[in-house]
Amino acid sequence: MKPLKHPKILTLPEFLAKKAAFPPGFRLVFTNGCYDILHPGHVDLLARARAEGDALLLGLNSDASVRRIKGELPGPKRPVNSEAERAFVLAGLASVDFVVLFDEDTPLALIRAVQPQVLVKGGDWDISRIVGREVVEQAGGRVLSLPLLPGYSTTRLIERLTGQGG
Repeated sequence: MKPLKHPKILTLPEFLAKKAAFPPGFRLVFTNGCYDILHPGHVDLLARARAEGDALLLGLNSDASVRRIKGELPGPKRPVNSEAERAFVLAGLASVDFVVLFDEDTPLALIRAVQPQVLVKGGDWDISRIVGREVVEQAGGRVLSLPLLPGYSTTRLIERLTGQGG
């Protein structure tokens, strides 16, 4: 199988080198997640997140991180798709400007490193629970919890595919 490479998939040092060239006033938007099986809810949220600034950086949980976070859920072992596959698919979206993998359970270290001006999560996250909120707000940035497109969830999709859901 051919390795999955895309110019939008960067290491943290590669991204920071690109960020150094951003012009003054550039608004970097950050969001993160597992994005195990891409569905319309993801695509909608990413497009709306991207509209909040000049570029969208997606912090993508590594396979090890997904296993720790989602490992106890019913159904097939997670992630269903590898980090390379997930990163490649996400990099193919027009709304995603950069993809950086992280191995921790939360993106806090990545948020501290990239210092986005806007931090976005889906509406299932109350703003008070969004990891990195304090970092972004202390730097004068905005934190948003955007409403989700109703009826879409990776867990629900997996349940449907495996016959475990209603």
